[in-house]
Amino acid sequence: MAERKIIVTPIGELELPTGEIVACDPLTTETDWPALSRKVRPGHYPVSLFEAQGRVAVAVLRFRPGTPVRWELATLPDQDVATLKGDEIFGYPVDAGLGSFMDKTAMALLAARQDKLEYGDYYGEVLAAEFAPNQDRFAMHHPAAGNPLNIAIFWSGWGDGLYPSFWGLDATGEPLLLTTDFGVLENADGREKK
Repeated sequence: MAERKIIVTPIGELELPTGEIVACDPLTTETDWPALSRKVRPGHYPVSLFEAQGRVAVAVLRFRPGTPVRWELATLPDQDVATLKGDEIFGYPVDAGLGSFMDKTAMALLAARQDKLEYGDYYGEVLAAEFAPNQDRFAMHHPAAGNPLNIAIFWSGWGDGLYPSFWGLDATGEPLLLTTDFGVLENADGREKK
């Protein structure tokens, strides 16, 4: 990774009042999409985008400083990595070209605002104006005016697909960060090609 031309863009702090994180396509995911199995301490945490080839390659939500000593695939409560075969992976489906990190309580606010829209086009009616100042790459979106609860929304690499998230853990197994890999960087996780 150190030899690749990567631009790191901090985009703001994410409010996590419950510490239960939803990683998903915010515009096409069902409102009952579950939070990830692993929880973090409630608080607010910085989000950064690692960009390469003019695309968002990796989104990073950082909880503490440090370099991970191991990585763990982020799963939903009903997923078991032991059931995966070969190159199979768990991730979230993207159909609107966007990924996100949010507290589980933000999803209800997003759905409530969606229901109030005149045409039902959340991106066109709400997000486009928030994305525009950031070259249409990201927004720290507040689905309810006056409420500090926000959603980090960003481009998903080359667009639609299935994208995995990973926990970067310290030596004690505590999370330092959560990432979503959008498949822009080949061999980005350091594995040798087969």
